[in-house]
Amino acid sequence: MSNMYATSCEKSPADTHKDNPVSDMLFDSFGRQHTYLRISLSERCNLRCQYCMPAEGVELTPTPQLLSPNEIVRLANLFVSSGVSKIRLTGGEPTIRKDIEEICLQLSSLSGLKTLAMTTNGITLANKLPRLKECGLSLLNISLDTLVPAKFEFMSRRKGHDRVMKAIDAAIELGYNPVKVNCVVMRGFNDDEIYDFVELTREKPINIRFIEFMPFDGNVWKVKKLVPYSEMMDIVVKQFTGLERIKDDPTETAKNFRIDGHRGTVSFITSMTEHFCAGCNRLRLLADGNFKVCLFGPSEVSLRDPLRSGADDNELREIIGAAVKRKKASHAGMFDIAKTPNRPMIHIGG
Repeated sequence: MSNMYATSCEKSPADTHKDNPVSDMLFDSFGRQHTYLRISLSERCNLRCQYCMPAEGVELTPTPQLLSPNEIVRLANLFVSSGVSKIRLTGGEPTIRKDIEEICLQLSSLSGLKTLAMTTNGITLANKLPRLKECGLSLLNISLDTLVPAKFEFMSRRKGHDRVMKAIDAAIELGYNPVKVNCVVMRGFNDDEIYDFVELTREKPINIRFIEFMPFDGNVWKVKKLVPYSEMMDIVVKQFTGLERIKDDPTETAKNFRIDGHRGTVSFITSMTEHFCAGCNRLRLLADGNFKVCLFGPSEVSLRDPLRSGADDNELREIIGAAVKRKKASHAGMFDIAKTPNRPMIHIGG
């Protein structure tokens, strides 16, 4: 099983995508090219998940200080015209925005964009998804940390488990394949459900993505809550036969597996115990217009302020390029991350 546990980041992503020109703005000092932009559309959410938001809530950015739809599209176009080929919409919860369909339509129309994805909690998704698909939403991740309704309510501090399950089925019916289901695994909460989650992949085109519990401001991270990838993998191996590692792209964050006889797949995101920084191609645009080059790094630079001060595209490119060049080789490591000031996950974007 040693090959299964090995990291997928065997070479620099600078060696890939040679046929897809990327401007120097998106290359860091380690040769990594950044072709994936995550855009947070909102700091608001209709759930209060314990690993994302502090119990007392968070102070929200005043609406006038958030990016407008036109500003989102302008900045997105700047990135796409420079070589970004994939955009993922996050939050908070992106589907609570009343203009989500129009934003999707405009972004999916950008010349050069190959993939428009979204990460959502699924609470309001089922009714909106047909239109979102028409507007160009091509990939979907739905967050679900438990298959037990009572545990869902405990973790999210809200009801809605049935609506999330309905959203997953709606996505399958609309032809999303796979439907990615994100599950943050926490010891003593849902680590006893790993088998049940994998069972979902037997008959349905679902990709279950087990995520190691990560520290962010206010989520009371403790190492004893962390279920490492190796332990999760051992549970799956003991219960299921015929696991086969899928050959991953060097920029892939997940370690992906097929299981004999299953329609779907199983993945592990190992940010804590086996980081994938060497293959990182991701950048983040926060809802308030701040630009972040590393999920775990505290450094941010505003794109909103120069944009509103009249900066032209070349000036914005210089700001972006300088931030990308300052990106470090890797994050600080599990225990140092826990001590490093960072924003709550709901501010950063999932």
